Amino acid sequence: MASRRHHRTALAVTAALLTLTAAVGCGAVDKAIDCVRTADAIATSVSNLQQAISSASDDPTQAAEALDEIDKELKNLGDTTDNADLGKAVDDLQAGVTNVRDAIEKGDATPDISPVTDAATEIGNVCTS
Repeated sequence: MASRRHHRTALAVTAALLTLTAAVGCGAVDKAIDCVRTADAIATSVSNLQQAISSASDDPTQAAEALDEIDKELKNLGDTTDNADLGKAVDDLQAGVTNVRDAIEKGDATPDISPVTDAATEIGNVCTS
C-alpha cells in the first residue's frame, strides 16, 4: 500500500512540475522542484519508518535511522520555501517525529506514527498543489 501511495505521489509530482514549469518563472520552478523532491524523500523515509516499526523486534535501530532521515529532510525543506501551510505541516511532522522518538526511547516498540504519516501526506499535498 505504501508503495502504491509512493507511485501516486510520484505521478502527482510529475504533473505538478509540468504545470509549474508552464505557469511560473524558473526561480519559482526550481524552488517548487526542491520542495517536491524533499517531499518525495520524506515520503520514502516515512515508508521506511513504517517498515521499521512493523519489524522493530528484528532491528530497533532501523526506526531511529528512519527518524534521523526525516529530520534531515525537514531541515532541507525548511530552506526551500516560506509557505505558511508548508511551515505548519513541517512543524506537525517534526512534532510527530519527536513523539515517536520519545516513545521508542521509553521502550514502546510500536508507537503511534499516524501523526507522522498525516503530516508527511500534508507536506506532499502542499508541495504538489
